[in-house]
Amino acid sequence: MKISLRAILTAAIVTGFVTLSVSAQDPVETNAPTQPKVQTKGATKSAVKKPAAKAAATVAPIFNPEPGAARQNNVNVRGQATLNSEVITHLKKGDAVTILQEVTVKKPKQDEPARWYRISLPPEVQVWVHASFVDTNASTVKASKLNLRGGPGENYSIVGRLEKGASVKTVAAKDDWLKIETPTNAFGFVAAHLIEKTPALPVTPKPPEIVVAPPTTESVPTNPPAVVAETPVVPPTAPPTTLTTPVEPPVVTPVETVADVPIEKVRKVVSREGILKGSVSIQAPTYFELRSLDTGRTIDYVFSPTTNLVLKEYKGLRVIVTGEELLDERWQNTPVLVIDSLQTVP
Repeated sequence: MKISLRAILTAAIVTGFVTLSVSAQDPVETNAPTQPKVQTKGATKSAVKKPAAKAAATVAPIFNPEPGAARQNNVNVRGQATLNSEVITHLKKGDAVTILQEVTVKKPKQDEPARWYRISLPPEVQVWVHASFVDTNASTVKASKLNLRGGPGENYSIVGRLEKGASVKTVAAKDDWLKIETPTNAFGFVAAHLIEKTPALPVTPKPPEIVVAPPTTESVPTNPPAVVAETPVVPPTAPPTTLTTPVEPPVVTPVETVADVPIEKVRKVVSREGILKGSVSIQAPTYFELRSLDTGRTIDYVFSPTTNLVLKEYKGLRVIVTGEELLDERWQNTPVLVIDSLQTVP
């Protein structure tokens, strides 16, 4: 009886050890489906607060360039399609431009035009870039993209961009900015009513090419075999041969087209006497105006694009201004006087 009890106790100890060893092993992989993870309250809030991805910007279609010309003198080319933007350069009457796109302002300010043209900047106009993004040794752009601006500062409008590796030609330097020659993709904005679209020059058609087939040559045997006729053969009467003279192909002369030559108008030169004052409205076509000696009303807006006059030095003086008198479409009641000469009156 004692032996049996000891054997049973020994067997129980061994069985427990084996069971403990099996439970300590890695769990056996089964095909039972896994339970889905329950999302916590905090995770749910973070998922709700996560902002949605922004939609890609719509790319405007490319506009076919059109030729145009300035309708009058002193046409402002600005950095943006608004009168509050800086003036990059001026156009004279008849200056040719390339119209890139027509821009319509949805809610223009009072006395501002709603239609504008985005044009290519003339090659003689220089633009500005930040010097830190230019490799001065290689004269190339080292940034991925470099903004072209209308002046030496970030407060000036962006008038184009250059890609990395593009070559630049420096004209001048000011602080951390470089003035460079204008690339072909630089642009500005002009009020549409100051630009007239001009028809493209007609293309002269190219005369058709006349192809003459080469003459064909047949090989003639050196020793043709002799023909033996048993019965004399009377050759039939051959019809009379008619010699035809080859007809030479007609010579096509290209037609030259002569473009209409614009008739040059006679300049209307006048002399006006009055008091030189600063313009009251910031939207006026010029910064100075000539006022009447009697009534004090504005006679002309004055502008000096070709002379070296500093008009602010004559402000408040009685002067006689001589020059061409023009009319700005935005200011139908008051003309613009382009100064040829100015003299003070005591």
